[in-house]
Amino acid sequence: MYGEKVVKVEPGGIEPVAEADKHGRPRQLFWTWTSPNLEFATIFLGVLAVSAFGLGFWQAAAALTLGNLLGATAHGMLSARGLTYGVPQMVLGRVAFGFWGNVLPATLMSVMAGAGWFAVNSVSGAFALNSLTTMPLLLCLAIVVLLQVVIAFFGHNLVQAFERYAFPVLAVVFAITAVVIFSKASPGNSSGTGGPGGFLLAASAAFGYTAGWNPYAADYTRYLPTGTSRRAVGWSAGSGLFLATTVLMLVGAASATIGGSTSDNPATVFTGHLPGWLAALTLLSITLGSMAANVLNVYSAALAFLTLGVKLPLAWRRAVVAVGFGVIGFVLAWLGLADAGHAFESFLLVIAYWIGPWLGVTLVDQHIRRDQRFGHVLDDTSHRNRAGPVALLAGMIVSIGLFANQARYRGPVPEAIPWIGDVTFLVGFAISAVVYAVWRKPASPSP
Repeated sequence: MYGEKVVKVEPGGIEPVAEADKHGRPRQLFWTWTSPNLEFATIFLGVLAVSAFGLGFWQAAAALTLGNLLGATAHGMLSARGLTYGVPQMVLGRVAFGFWGNVLPATLMSVMAGAGWFAVNSVSGAFALNSLTTMPLLLCLAIVVLLQVVIAFFGHNLVQAFERYAFPVLAVVFAITAVVIFSKASPGNSSGTGGPGGFLLAASAAFGYTAGWNPYAADYTRYLPTGTSRRAVGWSAGSGLFLATTVLMLVGAASATIGGSTSDNPATVFTGHLPGWLAALTLLSITLGSMAANVLNVYSAALAFLTLGVKLPLAWRRAVVAVGFGVIGFVLAWLGLADAGHAFESFLLVIAYWIGPWLGVTLVDQHIRRDQRFGHVLDDTSHRNRAGPVALLAGMIVSIGLFANQARYRGPVPEAIPWIGDVTFLVGFAISAVVYAVWRKPASPSP
């Protein structure tokens, strides 16, 4: 039996959690979602809002808070739903998308978490460790990746324990760092020239960052005992996510008003504003925070991959898949060391492009089925729900084709109306939600 054992490899894969193995309290979700966001990737998004999107500090603060609030609210709602069936978030998605229709979002989730986010956070952790120790950057990357994969290999209980014990360290160090940064910042001197477009770009990037955790939500509530308060679960998960992302993004935005150095290492630029002792502690915390994020990334990526219907005759199949994603993430992180800033900006916006439509379908379906039981269809390969994948694709194709605002592709709407920025995620969410609601509502909502 797995139970509450911490240093034991979690057996199996995506099967419902047995009653005998359920444990924990809702409050643990607060640090589960706070710790992984107390890291440099969060700070750097705040820096981008001022330096790349052209906003003043107060404009950036409003945009970032709005994006984070939307993503965190959705996260709380999805986390609360994970209690009932004891399965990961991507398995729950089968009811809205059908067993095989769910392959599309599960694939996107696997790539986003196991490749994209794992690489992004590994790079930020490696830069911080390099700044702290002056060890070769590639060696720093290898150390960070190895530690992350080992924790994810053991599974749920060790992941939760790591987040719990990382939380007080990260919270104290970043609280002190925030005080120092805000004391040196000049928020009133940064009026900004980004306009409405810059505002929407920043809000979209913040939403992409925070809502990027939404497809993980039930992965970390499925072990909670039956009968746990759904409201407490939602509040703990959503508030932890919102607080961590918003505070650190505002710290990053404030640091961009101080004036920086010419270093190629973004972690060095940020900590250059701090006293030597605090800079060292912050670099150590940046490394620890990136690991806190990535143990969730590689763990949930493995669960999403198994949701594709892959059959591995191994007792430790989830653990083996986690190691595979660790190797892929290491290679991608290595290749991305040279252009981390630009790659991060583009990645955040692309995340929102599919998360928005996916959320539209998922939340509407959750509302329609709020009084239903549907556990019997989650492992039924014959279950079909064409409305889900059709609505998802409609939202993605129309919103990306018309509204995407990227360096490599700009849709006709932002071309014609430059000030509109990037509202792809909002348009995608609305289109997918409406298509799914119209398709499913008149008919019987039963699976």
